[in-house]
Amino acid sequence: MEQFLISTGVVAVAEIGDKTQLLAIVLAAKFRRPWPIVLGILAATLLNHAAAATLGFAVARFLSGPLFQILVGAGFVAMALWALIPDKEDEDAAAATHGGVFLTTLVAFFLVEIGDKTQIATTLLAARFQEVVLVTAGTTLGMMLANVPAVFLGEAATRVVPLKYVRVGAAVLFGLIGVWVLLAALFGTR
Repeated sequence: MEQFLISTGVVAVAEIGDKTQLLAIVLAAKFRRPWPIVLGILAATLLNHAAAATLGFAVARFLSGPLFQILVGAGFVAMALWALIPDKEDEDAAAATHGGVFLTTLVAFFLVEIGDKTQIATTLLAARFQEVVLVTAGTTLGMMLANVPAVFLGEAATRVVPLKYVRVGAAVLFGLIGVWVLLAALFGTR
């Protein structure tokens, strides 16, 4: 259960103010049909994060030992630094697709999530925990916890807490996990 809860928390915090959350707001404002947008986000996130978790799991199976754990820990520390950089809206992804609201959301979210902080975090979490299903479920729930309110509340959702503080909180969370993994690798604890 630890894998699920940590994955949910990490991604929920990291997603606030992320470009995919801003994309959710743009899609909600453009289409004004929240349920197909929510379902598109869910489908895109499941596909994207399942692939990312599978990659993290597979890489960790071939690479093991303290050196690999140090690399994973360093990856989380790098994610902490990256979380401090604000994202911008990615309206181009939404405009580039044709079709219904669900299909537009699915394609836009899947493409925008490629190489995103939360996708990389999913890969790192799966590598750390060696668990694809619980990490995918957790990171997907984290995405939904951050994006569903954005769809229904629009821009007001990002005004609740200043994004600067949310980015700092995400950076601290990634940094703590990175230090935890590094210490476990260096001192042999898990």
